[in-house]
Amino acid sequence: QVQLVESGGGLVQPGGSLRLSCAASGTMFSRYDMGWYRQAPGKQRELVAFITSAGRTTYGGSVRGRFAISRDNAKNTVYLQMNNLKPDDTALYYCYCADLARWGQGTQVTVSS
Repeated sequence: QVQLVESGGGLVQPGGSLRLSCAASGTMFSRYDMGWYRQAPGKQRELVAFITSAGRTTYGGSVRGRFAISRDNAKNTVYLQMNNLKPDDTALYYCYCADLARWGQGTQVTVSS
């Protein structure tokens, strides 16, 4: 059973950067389409970024140009580089494996001065 473990969240000032990591167990990682989603209090979960097994990427409109998703199949890890963070980026960020419909436990990102 594949487990997804996120890390890298924290408190950052507006304009700062963070890099989130999602480590997956198992041996089939390279074949999976992976994504990052986020959910702020009182709001619906929304797509942040998505990367296919072939490396094609998609971004939510509010983060395009500021965030970058990537993957390292040798490390079974997908990353989310977040730059120029804004208070509206504050949320619980979740890693998602689309092929297995599996979520990680989430990592909190708080952007505040």
